[in-house]
Amino acid sequence: MEGSKAIIPKELLQQLLDEEKLKYCFECGICTASCPMAELVPSRYNPRTLLQKVFLDSEGALKDEALWLCAWCYRCHKKCPQRLKLPEIFLSIRKIAAERGYLEGFKSAYEVIGGEVPLPTLCTWVCFHPERAEIDRRLAEDLLRAKAKKTKTPLKRKEYKVKVAVVGSGPAGLTAAQELAEKGYAVTVFESSARIGGMPRECIPEHRLPRKVLDSDIKRIKDLGVEIRTATAIGRDLAIEDLLKQGYKAVFISVGAHRSRRLGVEGEDLEGVMHALEFLRKVNAGEKVSVGNRVVVIGGGNIAMDAARTALRLGAHEVHVLYRRSRDEMPANPWEVRETESEGVKIQFLVAPKRILGKDERATALECVKMSLGEPDETGRRSPLPIEGSEFKIEVDTVILAVGESPELSVLPKEIEANAANTVAVNPITMETSLPGVFAGGDCVSGPATVIEAIAAGKRAAAHIDEYLKSRVVKAENVAVHGRKQG
Repeated sequence: MEGSKAIIPKELLQQLLDEEKLKYCFECGICTASCPMAELVPSRYNPRTLLQKVFLDSEGALKDEALWLCAWCYRCHKKCPQRLKLPEIFLSIRKIAAERGYLEGFKSAYEVIGGEVPLPTLCTWVCFHPERAEIDRRLAEDLLRAKAKKTKTPLKRKEYKVKVAVVGSGPAGLTAAQELAEKGYAVTVFESSARIGGMPRECIPEHRLPRKVLDSDIKRIKDLGVEIRTATAIGRDLAIEDLLKQGYKAVFISVGAHRSRRLGVEGEDLEGVMHALEFLRKVNAGEKVSVGNRVVVIGGGNIAMDAARTALRLGAHEVHVLYRRSRDEMPANPWEVRETESEGVKIQFLVAPKRILGKDERATALECVKMSLGEPDETGRRSPLPIEGSEFKIEVDTVILAVGESPELSVLPKEIEANAANTVAVNPITMETSLPGVFAGGDCVSGPATVIEAIAAGKRAAAHIDEYLKSRVVKAENVAVHGRKQG
């Protein structure tokens, strides 16, 4: 292939400059500082460097493995002072690389993903999305399987066999368990549910994540010697103090954010009104869920998008999503919003529910009010303000509430401090809680986040747990063993 054919067309570069405001980039580096993939594989991925390469060495960018390592979390976009959409910029370049057969970088990227990113198959489905560049996802999975066959499973444990407990089997917990097992620790995961996998298992719809995909990643973790105890809830069957007394030298808490927030309006407890997490759990568990013909989802996050698309698949004729701010403030990833709209879901912006109306104890309509945007609030987003006299009604069969989730911290000992956001307070560097030897990470610390962010948190926590154990526990035990030998 001639080199000139590989260069990114000038008209596309100009389009990216104009439409994506690239000419206003400050080159501040916030994109890289906020990127979980840059944390997971710092020597392989740097979004700021890749962006520069697109314009300074476009042919090299087409061949670069980094082009395929963006995990679509949009952290860079949300943190960027200019709100640049780097994932979508990189997607434009991916499509050119795929069209012209430049797949060296793609194959190299999946060597990296298979070797350095925990839960790689899960991440392929819910984070990396090769299909968005029109590449068959099976090719990515084949590359991961080939990588797994070449990788020797480190089953040998160190002689001291220090025990570590992980509470929760979501992405953060499973990642920490894998990392610690590979470092030689005897890891036990305690999961309150009868099923392993946390939020991906319980709430990500089957069309976005087939369960066999998650099972394959979990099997690899079990093959490392990690023990997983299901239907064992901390606070009900065991306490954190019990784990420490049983000889676990460190505990990692990754209980997620599974408690749905209430909407706080009249009619919230009527039949036909349900929380999104409860709705998705029932569907994923194979329960029969009837939503009727007219469904309204209240909320603007990724959970709201999943609930809306699932309602369509259950046979609803009309599905509406109501969000009280504008599209620009919507917390859901832009691509997830577009996919939801492309399936026929109608999203109404600057609309908020006022009360849920019912008949015979069942929801029949939603009274809404139109909103305008005022000054920015503590989140940095403009505050939604009701427009007087703008009320209107929507007939409904089902109302699904997706207005936020928070961790259930009542099961944790009082020695573990929480912060004002009702998440676990940790040392931002070591991730240790206020209870010595107990660490925490994932959604229970950050609040609801993406899978790749939880994985990065689990890997970071495992590194600090390892440092903690080596500096305190392992050293002390080795000294004791050495002393007994001399005696």
